[in-house]
Amino acid sequence: MSHKSAEMYELKKKVEELKKIRGRATELVSLYIPAGYDINKVMQQLREEYGTAQNIKSKSTRKNVLGALERAMQHLKLYRQTPPTGLALFVGNVSEQEGVSDIQLTAVIPPEPLRVRLYRCDQTFITEPLEEMLRVKEAYGLITVEKNEASIGLLRGKRIELIEELTSNVPGKTRAGGQSARRYERIREQETHEFMKRIGEHANKAFLPLLEAGELKGIIIGGPGPTKEEFVEGDYLHHELRKKIIGVLDISYSGEYGLKELVDKASDILREHEAIKERKLIQEFFRHLVKDTGMVTYGEHEVRKALELGAVDTLLLSEGYDRVRVRAKCNNCGWEELKTMNEQEFHVYKKKLKLCPKCGSQNLTFEKWDVAEEFIKMAEESGANVEIISLDTEDGQQFYKAFGGLGAFLRYKIH
Repeated sequence: MSHKSAEMYELKKKVEELKKIRGRATELVSLYIPAGYDINKVMQQLREEYGTAQNIKSKSTRKNVLGALERAMQHLKLYRQTPPTGLALFVGNVSEQEGVSDIQLTAVIPPEPLRVRLYRCDQTFITEPLEEMLRVKEAYGLITVEKNEASIGLLRGKRIELIEELTSNVPGKTRAGGQSARRYERIREQETHEFMKRIGEHANKAFLPLLEAGELKGIIIGGPGPTKEEFVEGDYLHHELRKKIIGVLDISYSGEYGLKELVDKASDILREHEAIKERKLIQEFFRHLVKDTGMVTYGEHEVRKALELGAVDTLLLSEGYDRVRVRAKCNNCGWEELKTMNEQEFHVYKKKLKLCPKCGSQNLTFEKWDVAEEFIKMAEESGANVEIISLDTEDGQQFYKAFGGLGAFLRYKIH
């Protein structure tokens, strides 16, 4: 998994967290600063908003909005200029207790340039611009080929996009005999060759930029007759694109209907293609476990140890992994405790631990962070690969159930 994919995974987790938060009134501040935008102008706007917020009638809402704006301005002082891809801040009172204020700030430097400038004070955080970045970028190229017509399209997620429809001047078969039939056949062959060349050029133009951007996952080609095989076997597609062909299928239609039929018929290939790499990884993981090679490990404690030693080659992380790391600390005597738990357990833990077990003080603070994000950072720092395992496949679900969704291939045995 690329650095970009890891960033997208972290962004997805952050967005999910932000979407759960609800304000008691319109007191949650969402601030989007586009790439290249002057941060001083944003500070100026926040100062003006601070002035306006002094007039909010409700005392508690006023206090929370002013607190959020103060916190946002404080945070912006850390930046001399806007980060290269822009910056999004989400700040507000996240306390679930009436009358208790707990102003929290989440800063997001997005993996892609932000184009939107926005300031909003609402009951929920505005996450749509970040969600837009999470929409499926990966695509499959689609080509339908007949003697005299062709379509080029893309499949992104579940959406089929028609890019182009091409028609040719290839004449139909002739009944003439002798010399004129042969001449006619040669013309037909030449016209067909020219048409296929044209299809290849248009497909290259549509798909090569996606290949260079790392977004093209495969190409599927279909058609009703033998022309599609001629197209595949001929040297019409760019050699790098030819390597991406994952299926050649019989279909009855052409045009937009042809693309839909091609996707329907290719559903098994697509599922296989998506799941095959994942299946191989998980089967390999199980194989090492069964043979007890000492080259894999699983569980939070063991994987953390392997990451700290720089012994991880590939980190396997399930989409369903949702553990958080919590540090409870007494500001009176210095006692502290580190634990791993889920979000629900954290709320129970916080409610239960009212006094320091060592000195009885009430002066406790809690710090919480996402284990998945922490492990991805550790993996990247040690040059390890990260593979996100989906919950859509049987293998992915088995990995989640058997190992809690966390495992690693090792570079060397650790004892």
